[in-house]
Amino acid sequence: MQRETMSNRTFGHLWENGVGCPIGTVPILRVTKNDLLRLKSFGGNNYNPRGSWNNTYQAMSSGDGHHFAVTRTKGKAKSYNGASMNVGIKFPQVEPNQYSAARLCIKFGNELIQAGWTARGNACYNSACSAGIINVRHDIPVGMPLDQERKKRVDIDIAVIKDRANGAWWLLFNTTCCTREEIGFWPAKRFKESFGTFVEWGGEVFSISPPSPPMGNGKFPSGDPHVDAYIRRLSIVDGNYKMDDVVENTENYSDNTRGYKVRDATETWWTETGHLVIYGGPGKI
Repeated sequence: MQRETMSNRTFGHLWENGVGCPIGTVPILRVTKNDLLRLKSFGGNNYNPRGSWNNTYQAMSSGDGHHFAVTRTKGKAKSYNGASMNVGIKFPQVEPNQYSAARLCIKFGNELIQAGWTARGNACYNSACSAGIINVRHDIPVGMPLDQERKKRVDIDIAVIKDRANGAWWLLFNTTCCTREEIGFWPAKRFKESFGTFVEWGGEVFSISPPSPPMGNGKFPSGDPHVDAYIRRLSIVDGNYKMDDVVENTENYSDNTRGYKVRDATETWWTETGHLVIYGGPGKI
């Protein structure tokens, strides 16, 4: 997997003005007083996005409001320089003080990077938090809202890859497969560790109180590509910068199968998908 350098491709069509910000500038999220009041309403840090490893290995239970249905690397910790995915966009209905997300997550010791999409009520999930990402595109804001009025299926392609030269972790994005554009980066000094040690792909939800929100399309995986929430073309970049687009050494994990499930999709009508997982559920737990 290679980083795509800045190109002449633009995402101006995503903006009302058809262009984005002026060349030489980057979009910055405007945080209002009401935004800050909504964030304060959460109280504490439980709402912060996290990986499923917290629940599995750090004696944290689903009582903290988080639930997961993910595919993740298994076994002992290894060195990873990146990961990527192509993910279908869904719009699960969430209440205030909830979020429902699909993302890839790279774990660095006790830290992590997550990238994907999220449906959120008042949750702090993007640059309203201390994300540390430095945006480099004038036409792609980090935390960009997606159009819920779209009727056709929409996928986005996302990668997080470490720069060989300076150790920065780059976020790459596109609305089509395989040709990704640099959106921004997390400086190497942002993290205590220089390599990722585990990777996961899938759904995460949070609610400050029961019941929990839906995940994906709000239904358990059925195997129907026209219905299921899915993440496809999973790949990892190992410690030697060698790409693995098969990613066989994985396990499926759900912390509560009454509300959420995940599995590998093996039905024959799924084509050109690479490693593909389907996930989701109604929640209500």
